[in-house]
Amino acid sequence: MERRRRRATDALLWAALALPVATADRIGLNEPRTPAEQLTGTATLAAAVAIRRKSPLTAFAATAALSLASEPALLTLSYGPALATFALLLGLHAQQTRPALTAFGAIAVIGTLQIAVRGADPSAQWLVLIATLHFGVVFPWLGGRYWRQSRQNVEREQRIAEDRARLRERARIAQDMHDSLGHELSLIALRAGALQLAPDLAEHHRKAAADLREAASDATERLHRIIGLLREDDDGPTPLTPANETVEELVARTAESGLRVRWEATGTADPYSPLVERIVHRVVREALTNAARHAPGAAVTVAVRREADGTEVSVVNEAAATEAGSSSGGSGLLGLRTLVEGVGGRFEAGPYGEGFRVVAYVPAASVALVASGEEAAEHLPPRPLGTPSPRARRRVVVSLVGAVAVGAVILGGAFAWYAYTKTHSALKPADYAALRLGTPLDEAERVLPDRTVSDPPVERAPAAPKGTDCRYYRASSELFVSVEHFRLCFDDRERLVAKDVVPRGDTAGQTRKEGKER
Repeated sequence: MERRRRRATDALLWAALALPVATADRIGLNEPRTPAEQLTGTATLAAAVAIRRKSPLTAFAATAALSLASEPALLTLSYGPALATFALLLGLHAQQTRPALTAFGAIAVIGTLQIAVRGADPSAQWLVLIATLHFGVVFPWLGGRYWRQSRQNVEREQRIAEDRARLRERARIAQDMHDSLGHELSLIALRAGALQLAPDLAEHHRKAAADLREAASDATERLHRIIGLLREDDDGPTPLTPANETVEELVARTAESGLRVRWEATGTADPYSPLVERIVHRVVREALTNAARHAPGAAVTVAVRREADGTEVSVVNEAAATEAGSSSGGSGLLGLRTLVEGVGGRFEAGPYGEGFRVVAYVPAASVALVASGEEAAEHLPPRPLGTPSPRARRRVVVSLVGAVAVGAVILGGAFAWYAYTKTHSALKPADYAALRLGTPLDEAERVLPDRTVSDPPVERAPAAPKGTDCRYYRASSELFVSVEHFRLCFDDRERLVAKDVVPRGDTAGQTRKEGKER
């Protein structure tokens, strides 16, 4: 199926590119070519279409050779669309730029040499060559390169996004382990410490409880170090996981584990935001974990005040913590600060009297806005990967505008020169008819145009008289079409000795035949 689709695509592309080759001559937009030349052109385009994927440079070079053979200035309606198409495909499929640039330089050199040898008006034809090379070759090639790089950027950013998602998921799991397991291990250590202090416990049981408490503390420290390796410093706040219990249930379970904790709840806001409750739950859990680890014998007060505009929570342990200073700068409290301030709240953690206090205020409005934004983002289509940054887009736009401006100046100058040479080399049919054989050149120049034809149709004109200087003029000022030409031949005494009408390219054969019959 894929092979059949490719063949159909190749056939359609070849038909589209071969259409100008078959029709441009018939409607008088090109000088006529023999059937053999047209057949060669269409066959070459078919071969170029067939190899365009595996060898785009060869396909482009073959089309460029056709264009140069047809017109040294490269501007040809028959092969112009094919040349631009294969230049685009060259930029799209070729990985290296040097071969393409070498090919462009070779085209410019070969075209210049042909114009210098064969061209009757080299300056105008060279301008046309440069303009055609600029717009018909380099521009499509740059478009193909940009298209290819955009596709590569999409694939690269897709891989980066997938890697980033995996890293963020790893950080989320790490944070979850730090908060949940760290809290549970701290409660285990706390219960083991309470068991160790029981007055009716046998000595070997007391030693086992002490070992259990020490093992739980060591496990907590090792967990903390492992989580530090898994977390990324630039990840920002980790996504919250749904809490399975309320803050009050968390305090009650901690109190059952042996920590002296008191619960205080004030305020009138009910029901409150689930996201606010999850943030408060995490703040309290981290603060109780630190209190159990660093001040296991201290009394702790958890106070929550819920109002319509937000919720404030305060966790205070009333005795000096043995490692409060270090805990204040730990990753847990830093993560809480990032989380709370990320939703527009306030967070404080530090010594308080003889103990340590953690205070957080979570505004309901900001949290609701964040939640609605996250929910909306889940339903919005993702921003397309590979989209260039604003600065990159500006650079591309400036480059394209600059290239277009330069090309427009070159093309405009070439067209103006082309129009000037064509219109100023047109001899009015009435003036041509008024010229008589034997007319002196200085007298004939009164009605002759300023310029002669730069590309005279010598191959269609009859043989010129020997020893004469023949001049060609256009019979019409029309542009981009094949027109009749007038030929005036002057002898060495500068007198008109022959005047001929050279027919248009599409009627040359018939006219020559009539001339032979005469």
